[in-house]
Amino acid sequence: MAKIEGQCREVCNETEFVTIVTNGHDGPHVVGNWGEYMRALGIGDDTIVFPVARYHETEKNLQSDSRVQLLVASKKVPGRLKPGQGFLIEGNAHISTSGEVVDRVKSRFPWARGAMVVRVTAATALL
Repeated sequence: MAKIEGQCREVCNETEFVTIVTNGHDGPHVVGNWGEYMRALGIGDDTIVFPVARYHETEKNLQSDSRVQLLVASKKVPGRLKPGQGFLIEGNAHISTSGEVVDRVKSRFPWARGAMVVRVTAATALL
């Protein structure tokens, strides 16, 4: 069953920015990426790919704990009570620096050193 569907997909298609949280030795580590970059690489039913330039701390964290949380939101998507909807997307991720997905990322984003591939396990509406 698709994890990224309905209103969650609408928000992913409209979000300007994605907050990415990994768990490090010293606690949560937060980075971001542009929604436009996520969309350019295609959002699957349960997979999201991001281009990676630096993300060295994120990569280190994912090597010991692959869990990741993404926060996406958009005022363009109606919420339950007012304009705006957000989703917490949870999953497991890894950063690849070679292979087909990295070739695809680098063809679109020549500055990228790799790709972060997120396998989505849950998506929960927040607003």
